[in-house]
Amino acid sequence: MDYHVGEPPDDRSQAHARRRGYDISALRARQVQSADFDRFDLIVAMDDSHLHALQRQCPTGQKQKLKRFTAFCQKYKSHDVPDPYYGGAQGFEHVLDLVEDGCDGLLAAIKEQI
Repeated sequence: MDYHVGEPPDDRSQAHARRRGYDISALRARQVQSADFDRFDLIVAMDDSHLHALQRQCPTGQKQKLKRFTAFCQKYKSHDVPDPYYGGAQGFEHVLDLVEDGCDGLLAAIKEQI
């Protein structure tokens, strides 16, 4: 799934994020590389297809580094972060709600570890 490599986020994603005070225009998509499993302590997946792809790519001794992003959500209960591409504005807002919630939970988890 490398058809978005090097591309910025969808224009609608950027617009909704900008309304919440986030400038994501400099972000570019990239594929997870083998070295990432050594470089990072945690790699999060937004949905089942991403998690399964990461599990196939991940060295056996490092599978504990893989987590579902929504496992960190505290307010919202969602198995995956859905792709809002084919939906309307509400879908982009829902994704931002999940991402903000998941980031808050991730930061709380990190604080507990230090």
